[in-house]
Amino acid sequence: MVHSLVVTSYPILPSASSVFPSPTHQNLIHRILFLFRPPSRFIVFSSAKCYSSTFHHLLTALSMAAVISHHYHSHSYLCTSSSSKIVFPFLNIKVPHLGLHGSSKIGRQSRRLVGPCCSSRNPKARRIQALSDSKLRSFSWKECAISIALAVGLLTGKPAMGLPVDGNVNAASPAFPELSVLISGPPIKDPGALLRYALPIDNKAIREVQKPLEDITDSLKITGQKALDSAERNVRQASRALNQGKSLIVSGLAESKKEHGVDLLGKLEAGIDELLQIIEDRKRDAVGPKQKELLQHVGGVEEDMVDGFPYEVPEEYRHMPLLKGRASVDMKVKLKDNPNLDEVVFHIVVDGYDAPVTAGNFVDLVERHFYDGMEIQRADGFVVQTGDPEGPAEGFIDPSTEKPRTIPLEIMVEGEKAPIYGATLEDAGLYKAQTKLPFNAFGTMAMAREEFENNSASSQIFWLLKESELTPSNANILDGRYTVFGYITENEGLLADLKVGDVIESMRLVSGLDNLVNPSYKIAG
Repeated sequence: MVHSLVVTSYPILPSASSVFPSPTHQNLIHRILFLFRPPSRFIVFSSAKCYSSTFHHLLTALSMAAVISHHYHSHSYLCTSSSSKIVFPFLNIKVPHLGLHGSSKIGRQSRRLVGPCCSSRNPKARRIQALSDSKLRSFSWKECAISIALAVGLLTGKPAMGLPVDGNVNAASPAFPELSVLISGPPIKDPGALLRYALPIDNKAIREVQKPLEDITDSLKITGQKALDSAERNVRQASRALNQGKSLIVSGLAESKKEHGVDLLGKLEAGIDELLQIIEDRKRDAVGPKQKELLQHVGGVEEDMVDGFPYEVPEEYRHMPLLKGRASVDMKVKLKDNPNLDEVVFHIVVDGYDAPVTAGNFVDLVERHFYDGMEIQRADGFVVQTGDPEGPAEGFIDPSTEKPRTIPLEIMVEGEKAPIYGATLEDAGLYKAQTKLPFNAFGTMAMAREEFENNSASSQIFWLLKESELTPSNANILDGRYTVFGYITENEGLLADLKVGDVIESMRLVSGLDNLVNPSYKIAG
């Protein structure tokens, strides 16, 4: 049976800036959101698109108003099917629910689903849903007034309910400390950048080289020759940072890796000069590939700064397969019914620094060839999932013990030295904490688990088919609730072409086997 990704207690709203282009509108909705905040974090989805239609704005404003006013007296929200409606009792109209939901059965009989959805077969879910439905049907003049006031304020841009509007939606006001979670800067979506920033290092000099090289991506989005001019400024900034900070970078290398790190720095230095020449020759198409090469050198230097494994795994998990570092895996998938694509190889980077138990479990299964020949079991436009074995078992049965092997929920938080085990960030009361490996990138890789059991993950894995445009990290429905342990870094865009029934021909470990501790695949039987 396929494990579910369950979303409860979170109101799902579109990002204000993705629907309302006016700063006044955005400021108002963020302040309204704060006024009606629940004990848990708000979820802001960037799924909604900006439309110029006044009617669409009206429906969207009313929809958001209805959700918020309903939330005013009840913050127990459950996902419904994508065809569900929100009813406005005072207007007697219906609009589509704003959330991203879905349900389907995959292969054999399944009690649980993957994706942000709820199972209607769960008695507890049915009871809560019935309560929620009864509250939606109840009429409240207070809710009606709040809904109308919010809708008018959103559409006219005039301050409603006595709220001041300062015109700067990105400024964090001391009166609204939690707004920083909602309106922080755009998230990092590149998997390579996410992996670089997730490394347990603190070397400002190398980061000052990394950042302008990453900014080349945005520069190339500019039309015309200005793109190359902007990229040139980025490269020259990186070159200056490297020249000025080289001694600090070298001093930050681990002693056992210093020779390799210095060699990479030499390649980086030469590569920057080559990139400048490419730009001077106005070879725009050659900039991107060279940028990627240079960032790989930067990532290599940063990995050479990590000296050993930075913390001790809790005693109860030390006997399990652990990945104390990183590994890379090539996953070859055979597509059955795609006339344009016969097979594809996805390159996966698995991060054991931030999820050693989860990453170790996966690499151990790869070495057992557990996933070879297994079909894709869900592909619905939101996630791609596999890992549910044939037979009654919900996960991997270790032949050496003849028992299921399950692993704990494992979340590494920014600023912490070791992961949190067995609890979601919500359970731990860390509503504003940032995870080191967020669900920001297309192809984010994570573990599926049972609905009410945080420590029930085993072998079922999924890849996210969405990326955050405006939603800050940790302000969505997945961060802090499911263990992320890697990203697809090559051909991730082709994940969208996978369908249920496509076959994983093989998963092969390319590098990092020496970082695997306690490998169970070596045990006889």
